[in-house]
Amino acid sequence: TNFYTEEGVVKAVDGVSFDIYEDEVLGLVGETGCGKSVTALSILRLVRAPGKIVEGTIIFKDINLLDLSEDQMREYRGNSITMIFQDPLNSLNPVIQIGKQISEVFLLHQKEELNEILDKRLSDWKKKRQEIKDLEKELKIMKTRDFPEGSGSDEMRELKAKIKNLKERKPKKPKLNDIVWEKSEDIIKEVGIPDAKGILKRYPHELSGGMRQRVMISMALSCNPKLLIADEPTTALDVTIQAQILDLMKILKKKFKTSILMITHDLGIIAELCDRIAVMYSGSIVEYATAEDLFKNPQHPYTKGLMGAIPSIEKKNQKLQTIRGMVPNLIYPP
Repeated sequence: TNFYTEEGVVKAVDGVSFDIYEDEVLGLVGETGCGKSVTALSILRLVRAPGKIVEGTIIFKDINLLDLSEDQMREYRGNSITMIFQDPLNSLNPVIQIGKQISEVFLLHQKEELNEILDKRLSDWKKKRQEIKDLEKELKIMKTRDFPEGSGSDEMRELKAKIKNLKERKPKKPKLNDIVWEKSEDIIKEVGIPDAKGILKRYPHELSGGMRQRVMISMALSCNPKLLIADEPTTALDVTIQAQILDLMKILKKKFKTSILMITHDLGIIAELCDRIAVMYSGSIVEYATAEDLFKNPQHPYTKGLMGAIPSIEKKNQKLQTIRGMVPNLIYPP
């Protein structure tokens, strides 16, 4: 993926190659500006001008996403592949209620399934309605009969009680929006947000940073995607909320069987969550290993430098290791 600027062509992502397996978390780690976010946007084909994907392949379930038309690609975005961005406040619409924003995801990607649920509920509703009509008809006929003195009153009372009970329990006519709202409430509960009904009626600015990020995760998981791309999902959160979000992602990964591409510059998060790790530097991947191997025995000098720059509470007055030199200019790479 290149960016065409007045100074020249910036090779933001060049020669990046990795695999993400089913039900796995792959960590993509590197310093700010190394091309992590551009890699994620390239997977979703969301790179904006002056950026352009010039060559390569992005294989998802044996399909090269770069060969798809924009309409075909839209079927994958938000459905099979979803993304959580760094700042949920900027990702959510400030003037639309949370519930309506989550509902939009369902309406865009699960219209057929929602209509099937609606058809079934309408069928059940019509049956209940018809049952009440039949009983009322039976009661009307019963009232016209000439019963012997002292008989028939018990039957009529039972019938009236049955009709009353059915009317009290009869649900209102099902609507598509009601079904979508229910699903939105259910997915909000999945991410551990209390008072789901109340949250759905709120606006983004009324929620804390941690709550907004949980909302973003719920939106990302609403269509049960096969791949979730998390771009620095805990950057703007304090340490306590970070831990809660990471725990939540672990739980949801097991529950939804979703593969995750975790993008971060925080090696602590990588160690906590990831199965395998790709280290990125200056638009390229320089090391690729399991989490255990990478932390025990890093091979590339840049990876060793990153490990050496992690502060330790065990060693007091220890100077942190620095990586000498400057990050290469991607317009004129070495």
